[in-house]
Amino acid sequence: MTLPLSIASIQVRADSSCAETMSDRDKVSIIEEEMRKHEQVDIPIRHFFSPGVYAREITIPAGTLLTGRIHKYTQLNILSGGEISVLTDDGMKRVCAPFTVVSPPGTKRIAYAHSDCTWTTILATDETDPDKMEELFTVGTEQEFLEFAKTQLIGLS
Repeated sequence: MTLPLSIASIQVRADSSCAETMSDRDKVSIIEEEMRKHEQVDIPIRHFFSPGVYAREITIPAGTLLTGRIHKYTQLNILSGGEISVLTDDGMKRVCAPFTVVSPPGTKRIAYAHSDCTWTTILATDETDPDKMEELFTVGTEQEFLEFAKTQLIGLS
């Protein structure tokens, strides 16, 4: 079975009546599952550190559809180059650099790069080991995030 995807608008059209009641997170999960069946694109990462601040910069090739992990904490995201369609709290938005968005805890993004893009996520930390960042700041599943949130008393409205 092929999942019908409209990559330009990044919408999921399901065959059942539940499509209209699916959350954006559920739609992203379905798309991500389908994406894993295809060859993955190498997305270079650059790490920057200053006292109390970590910046993770990625270069996204044009034509790339990508998802991120679920973030545990609020973070700042900056598109400093290119044009991308990205899932925000207000739905899918096609934006051009410069574009900045603050992501609350629990955010998981999906995006489609219309051109080569430079995207930077900025986090507050004194950690300087890039290998530890993913574990410190993200989780892989909704269940992991809910368990983490319970320990942090993060509001889940």
